[in-house]
Amino acid sequence: MFQDSPIYDRLIAECGDVPAQVRREAERVSRELEMVMRPLQSPGYGPGLDRPQSPGNGWQRTALLPGPRTH
Repeated sequence: MFQDSPIYDRLIAECGDVPAQVRREAERVSRELEMVMRPLQSPGYGPGLDRPQSPGNGWQRTALLPGPRTH
């Protein structure tokens, strides 16, 4: 990146190549995120498709509003 830069060379010697370390870590995190997100991208989970419901989510109770009830 920096050619003939004694200051940069000295910083790398003292602290390590921080930009390269950050780049490797970002690539690792990106690969892990891709692996984690892959199940959500499998068939049946695309946009506009309903996801399978969990047990117990087949019905929903509606709340009653306060006030007089009509029967």
